[in-house]
Amino acid sequence: MTIEEIIELVSGRDGVLVLTPSEGDGRPELSWGDAFFYYSPDGVVPTTVQPFATVVTKNYPGDESSRLDRPDTFRVNIHAGKEEFTERLGRTPREAARTDVDPGVEDTLIAHPVYGTAGWLAIVNPASNTEAAVRELLDTAYRLDRARYERRAGSSRD
Repeated sequence: MTIEEIIELVSGRDGVLVLTPSEGDGRPELSWGDAFFYYSPDGVVPTTVQPFATVVTKNYPGDESSRLDRPDTFRVNIHAGKEEFTERLGRTPREAARTDVDPGVEDTLIAHPVYGTAGWLAIVNPASNTEAAVRELLDTAYRLDRARYERRAGSSRD
């Protein structure tokens, strides 16, 4: 899968806002070239919630273990939730920190090297081994984020 294919897949969903920072848009330079996916039917970047998925193309401070500084390397990060995380990896997010899986391994579903304990999964350079999982997990993350949004919107109307 390419970054463009992932963006196209997610952006086609109802209410999704795709943020792709670039030079001159006021976003931090570190984020240029990356993609952030939000459920935001009003088209405004939420300021109080995290995206439900991201694509990162470089190392971030404190998150260098996937070695995204290699040529043509990116990582898809998906907030799949604790239940899906446990089903996919066979361990809970709390157990995610205790792993010997190389976070830089390609085309393999892993616990996010920094946010795994919060139910985030990651795939470096998804390809044939993980394409179906990426599609399914992005769908799950989208549905979970949409449901959270709708719960928050419903409770604010009460």
